[in-house]
Amino acid sequence: MSVERRGGLLGGLFGLIGAGLVVALLLLGVAGWFYLGPGPSAREGDSTVVVFKDGSSVAQMGRELKDAGVIRSPRLFRLAAKLTGADRRLRAGEYQFQSGASLASVVETLRSGKVVRHFVTVPEGRTVAQAIRILQAEPVLVGEVTRVPPEGSILPETYEITRGETRQAVIDRMRQAQEDLLADLWPKRQAGLPFDTQREAVTLASIVEKETGIARERPEVAAVFVNRLRQGMRLESDPTIIYGITKGEPLGRGIRASEIRAAHPWNTYVIDGMPPTPIANPGRDAIAAVLNPPSTRYLFFVADGTGGHDFSVTYAEHSAKVARLRQLERQAAAAAPATTAAGLR
Repeated sequence: MSVERRGGLLGGLFGLIGAGLVVALLLLGVAGWFYLGPGPSAREGDSTVVVFKDGSSVAQMGRELKDAGVIRSPRLFRLAAKLTGADRRLRAGEYQFQSGASLASVVETLRSGKVVRHFVTVPEGRTVAQAIRILQAEPVLVGEVTRVPPEGSILPETYEITRGETRQAVIDRMRQAQEDLLADLWPKRQAGLPFDTQREAVTLASIVEKETGIARERPEVAAVFVNRLRQGMRLESDPTIIYGITKGEPLGRGIRASEIRAAHPWNTYVIDGMPPTPIANPGRDAIAAVLNPPSTRYLFFVADGTGGHDFSVTYAEHSAKVARLRQLERQAAAAAPATTAAGLR
């Protein structure tokens, strides 16, 4: 073979190799752009939420992402997931993808399991009806609560919820949480308590919960009520009167003297012992305080005018503190018009 011919063949071969490299580089560039470049814009707002059910395959995820407008090609998504090894780590759940997220970002979000987390809080001292209204206001939950639990039987806390979870399932979890708490605390309760059942403990804890919003006072308030029960004294708790009138909704005014004397099953100024049901859902601390109250001689307490309470052993001491509170209230009422007038000058 002549030198000229050999040179022509080599030149042609190098030309083909060079063209192949160019094509390969172009393909790599296109693939890199599809993988690292911006994805589709969100159809609404700044992000798109996609929920993948348990057991979803990579192919199913790809189709759902395409349908939601998050990616352009399910096939490229599957390929990217396979080449990066992410296909073995993709997790179900709810995900939020920013508008224009790259395919690389989408794959990494799914691989890392960065699911959207939702929480719902039922504050301590809410009734079951109020707790259900809180769940009804949560847009990520579905369905209605068809099995309403008894008053006082759920544990008020912050719970993690998932989009599409039923409200009934959440309320059932809250009820189970209280059962689990009682199963733990009941065997450790103080000996000689003036009640015999877990239900009675929850009822007393609900009264403690409604009497004070200050956590450090709950043990002392619990001790007062336990001491009164031991001595056969009536509990005389204002929140029990309100529950009998409104079933736990705000009264919106002061309690009338006629309501203190009114006979109904929850009025602990009239009945002996505890009411027939809890008046709210007590939290962990109130239940723990009732089951293991501190050893005190307190039998009375009254508001101290600053948001807390003063505790007393004797009725005479208690009466003096009530008189002092009334004096503070009269002084505050007398000062209010003067303050308003001063503000107008």
